[in-house]
Amino acid sequence: MNFLPGIWWSLPLVLVWATPPVTSSWCRCTGVGAAPGAALPLPSRRYMGAVGSSRVMCDNVPGLVSRQRQLCRRHPEAMLSIGRGVAAWTAECQHQFRRHRWDCNALERGQRLLGRVLLRSSRESAFVHAISSAGVVFAITRACSQGELKSCSCDPEKKGTAKDSKGHFDWGGCSDNIDYGIKFARAFVDAKERKGKDARALMNLHNNRAGRKAVKRFLKQECKCHGVSGSCTLRTCWLAMADFRKTGDYLWKKYNGAIQVVMNQDGTGFTVANKKFKKPTKNDLVYFESSPDYCIRDRDVGSLGTAGRVCNQTSRGMDSCEVMCCGRGYDTSRVSRMTKCECKFHWCCAVRCQDCLEVVDIHTCKAPKSAGWISRT
Repeated sequence: MNFLPGIWWSLPLVLVWATPPVTSSWCRCTGVGAAPGAALPLPSRRYMGAVGSSRVMCDNVPGLVSRQRQLCRRHPEAMLSIGRGVAAWTAECQHQFRRHRWDCNALERGQRLLGRVLLRSSRESAFVHAISSAGVVFAITRACSQGELKSCSCDPEKKGTAKDSKGHFDWGGCSDNIDYGIKFARAFVDAKERKGKDARALMNLHNNRAGRKAVKRFLKQECKCHGVSGSCTLRTCWLAMADFRKTGDYLWKKYNGAIQVVMNQDGTGFTVANKKFKKPTKNDLVYFESSPDYCIRDRDVGSLGTAGRVCNQTSRGMDSCEVMCCGRGYDTSRVSRMTKCECKFHWCCAVRCQDCLEVVDIHTCKAPKSAGWISRT
């Protein structure tokens, strides 16, 4: 049984294609602290030779539908970019959920657990589909601009002269080819969902599209002035994607405002579950099922529980000890750590600090009385 629906069909492919043998694992590549957009280790020529041709590799990856295999064979170099995209969205997902009971770290502690999360039609699943689709768009578009893909380059439409609120300018430099990135991601990510016509497939397709649109939303125009003493007698401009964090922050807001829906009578779209709420737009995230509370370890819902999680004693938010620990209470330990203090600016141009010993209290959630895994199967 495939426990990794939606975007997660790509994991076995990226594992084979983008990770060197023995010395690395997926968990290490996508662990906490991986910078958004950070590249996965690239395979050596010897390893690529051991893998064999792209056709052999693509044909032996389980879980791909025919359209995905075709794209894999046609664009084998794009698989490396998809690997970078997975690293980017994984790190972003962990960042956005860092103060919540479900912290997206099931990604690195076991693919099976994350698959359980994605099997539910919850808000968390909606976010993962959106951010993962966005990650592929971002990575493919960046690879186009950096000349890493044979099938694309800079945006070919951005040529000649144009005009904005500041006057005329010349298109120059390398504009990010966001339309190609969206087109490739849609073809590759959505291929499996388009095989099905059920409610869950429609939900995933909707959230995938919302993620792709989020990347394009933050495409910005950058310009360089030319003229005497830096005056803007002439301007050269190009379009560039914003940092992936902006996409993550935007989708996080959409997660918090996600709309619960049900299928309409003819099975072709959604209607809101609660008539008091507005109809979802193409930019909104949608879900069918309410989320579990993620308080205890439960394999069936992909929950690691919150036992041992650090909580904030003074917070009133989701990271507060009351909320994070689900009312079970918390343990406090006093630890010593070195910090930088008494920092001073020295001309020119350095900041010098002292090393100071700081004693702090760390609060961690108590475990429930029965701390083992719950499984209903």
